[in-house]
Amino acid sequence: MVMRLGMDNNLPEFYFGGFTMKKKMLFIYNANAGKGKIKNQLSDVIECLCRADYDITIYATQAAKEATRMVCERGMDFDVITCSGGDGTINEVVSGVLSLPKEQQPEIGYLPMGTVNDFASSLRISKQPLEAAQQIVDGHLYSCDIGSFQDKYFNYIAGFGAFTEVAYETPQDLKNQVGRIAYFVDALKRIPELRGYEMRVECDNGKVVEGKYIFGMVCNSKSIGGFSLENDKNHMTLDDGLFEVVLLRTPSNVLELERIANALLNRDAKNPFVDAMRVKQIQFSCADEVRWTLDGEDGGYHKDVKISCNRRAIRIFSPKINHRKKK
Repeated sequence: MVMRLGMDNNLPEFYFGGFTMKKKMLFIYNANAGKGKIKNQLSDVIECLCRADYDITIYATQAAKEATRMVCERGMDFDVITCSGGDGTINEVVSGVLSLPKEQQPEIGYLPMGTVNDFASSLRISKQPLEAAQQIVDGHLYSCDIGSFQDKYFNYIAGFGAFTEVAYETPQDLKNQVGRIAYFVDALKRIPELRGYEMRVECDNGKVVEGKYIFGMVCNSKSIGGFSLENDKNHMTLDDGLFEVVLLRTPSNVLELERIANALLNRDAKNPFVDAMRVKQIQFSCADEVRWTLDGEDGGYHKDVKISCNRRAIRIFSPKINHRKKK
């Protein structure tokens, strides 16, 4: 469904305040995200944006990848692409924006409506629709790094191995009922199934590590699964052109598995079962096909994967706070 607000064409028209709006916005929303919360507040959100002189076209997605297609086809006609949905929806919008010529890429607004919304949490974007809309109206833009994974993009995480399959195999109704806990309830069932992958990992700084890993993630986020990755010694920034990489070696018994869990909880990068590094680019090679996840969505099976950080690739509305590293 497409609805145009305030412009003269064959689509339905609505005028607010009797004036011509100046800035063009494409508003894409996933009506099923977050228990459909946006449905009850859509009118208020649109009115908030209209008061800020936005000329708005509304599009409701009906299927996967539809947001990307819409942005690729229509994105250059707009100054801002705003989306309402979960991590998958914003991933689709970002992928569409980055497919456009650099000089014609619109700014991005985001109203997070998903189960966890890690990307929004890292950017301090409100999970309340009207507050998030007001943050767009306030007009503070942040230039954020985006990852390249083969020929795809990801906003905050590419991962493989233990627990990564939970994100896209946990039933949607369970996610809606109990939120982030659903991921970990399902993950606990999989501990006996942990499998390690023999990998060679090459970093752009010349570092090479090899081993059997049960889990790996390349991320640009301050939280994963809704839980913070930051502490007083580790203040992360999302625009420095570097990704954080964490690889967990395969344990041979329950005690070793417990050591890995403690290392994660305490953010202990010196644990012998943990390989951690910061990179601009990284290459994974494995004799077997490994299933990857990108922002919680299925990334496919791959033997060789190249991941790169695109520094400050998008401009997204975010509260005016200090996203930079503490001195």
